[in-house]
Amino acid sequence: MTNHGRLSRRSLLAAAGFAGLAALTGCGSGDDDGDAKDLSKKQDGAMKNYRAGEQFKAAKPLSLSVLHNNNPVYPTKKDWLFWKEVTRRTGVTLEPVDVPLSDYEKKRSLLIGSGDAPFLIPKTYHPSEVAFVSSHAILPVSDYVHLMPNFRDKVKKWKLEPELDSIRQSDGKYYLLPGLHEKPKSTCSLAFRTDVLEKIGVSLPTTWDEVYDTLKAIKGEYPDSYPLSDRWSTNTVYPAGALVGCLGQAYGIHAGWSYDNVTFDQKSKKFVYTGTTDQFRQVIAYLRKLVAEKLIDPESFTQTDDDAIKKLLSEKSFAISSNSQELVQNYRYNLEKQVKGAKIEMVPVPLGPAGEVVLDGIRLENGVMISSKALKSDTFVAMMQFLDWLWYSDEGQAFCKWGVEGVTYTKSGGTYELKSGISLMGSDPKAPKDLQKDYGFFNGVFTYGGSWELVSSSFGPDEKKFQDAMSTRRQLPIAPPHPLGSADQEQVTLWETPLKDHMNQNMLKFVLGKRPLSEWDAYVTEAKAKNSERLADLHTKAYERYQKENG
Repeated sequence: MTNHGRLSRRSLLAAAGFAGLAALTGCGSGDDDGDAKDLSKKQDGAMKNYRAGEQFKAAKPLSLSVLHNNNPVYPTKKDWLFWKEVTRRTGVTLEPVDVPLSDYEKKRSLLIGSGDAPFLIPKTYHPSEVAFVSSHAILPVSDYVHLMPNFRDKVKKWKLEPELDSIRQSDGKYYLLPGLHEKPKSTCSLAFRTDVLEKIGVSLPTTWDEVYDTLKAIKGEYPDSYPLSDRWSTNTVYPAGALVGCLGQAYGIHAGWSYDNVTFDQKSKKFVYTGTTDQFRQVIAYLRKLVAEKLIDPESFTQTDDDAIKKLLSEKSFAISSNSQELVQNYRYNLEKQVKGAKIEMVPVPLGPAGEVVLDGIRLENGVMISSKALKSDTFVAMMQFLDWLWYSDEGQAFCKWGVEGVTYTKSGGTYELKSGISLMGSDPKAPKDLQKDYGFFNGVFTYGGSWELVSSSFGPDEKKFQDAMSTRRQLPIAPPHPLGSADQEQVTLWETPLKDHMNQNMLKFVLGKRPLSEWDAYVTEAKAKNSERLADLHTKAYERYQKENG
């Protein structure tokens, strides 16, 4: 879960430029070997009339280098069926440059900085691409999506233009090809011991008010316990990131893992500093109440995941933040072994004052950067067509996820079923083969986004129930375009870290009772001294400037 915050966090360097795709043409930048607008000499191996829904097949055999995140859960193997089948179907041989998962971002930066990066640089979480824009080390990919019919088709069909606008830089271009989702996909919520709730006659909560009542009821039955002892506080910028993020959503703001320093106020049409909004204060006040009444373990904001899980398994707590995979493979599996009759279930994210909403911006996922060196290649157009097919076509996405029909899976209607003897993430512990480890499919480098039918095809019963409930909720409005100039971006970079540190430190002080909430106004004044209002004003001026220039 360590990447979740990057998966959903919006860029402070924000940028949103020209609405829609109408202005996207074939012009580019950073090509020292000729006019980048002219792609006529870069067609080697390309299909002449490549269209959406069509199988890409290179006109001649090609090789492409790709940065590959070597995940210790399924270490790279040269004999994966994935590599062989990609070549058989497309005529393209992928040459993976393996980088350990633990060192991926650092190694990626070094390779890009030295000019040694592969052409394709996937598994990039916005806004980390921004660091490479000014040096022209990566391409403004928005200039080349006219070569990508499947990408454009999904953007148009799923009305994703506002989301793409949100990742544009001050030049109006975007430098990352993100994963595209048809529907918002939520990740985390709270899980409760349902056998305990049944015992004390309490239903699963649907609102945060009911969460409080449920925790009170558990405390009444088990007075020596902390009903909720939480995780995901270490190896992350934001303590209790999942819990605080879910609470923030209930109040209509980005908090926890999804925290963004600025929020667009739809009423005033101005940006405000998130960490001093009334909604953020209410999130803190709610958590403070839980701590004060000993309904949440105060160590939730500092302890390791292992410590939080041990407390759940030893019945020192009865609720914890979860995702569907952790629920099934960790909590439920181990609880059933250790506690007779134990049952646990994850609830849809509880509702609050904002109503039945999900956060904005979560229909984009991590994506692919392209090295500027690629534009110098005479096979550039073929590479873009291949990228479009593998990452964005329905067929390519299903292939990356499930593999080869009849070999790794069968399909009946919209239902995918793994072939006998193949397991996926523990689905069949006795199976001799694993879809990821032995075949190379369901690899996070290539598998993301897609239609709801495909995304939901791998859901187990718990996740299907959770996602079906969440998918009916309204997505909050996406902030309007507010591209910052380079000087403003530099200023924001200087301000944002001290502001985040101040917010995090004081959030913990307020929540743990080390600072009374009566000092909230003093905290706001301290944030102003650290340029919170000036930061928000920069974004407001950028928004107003864009409106004036573009109507």
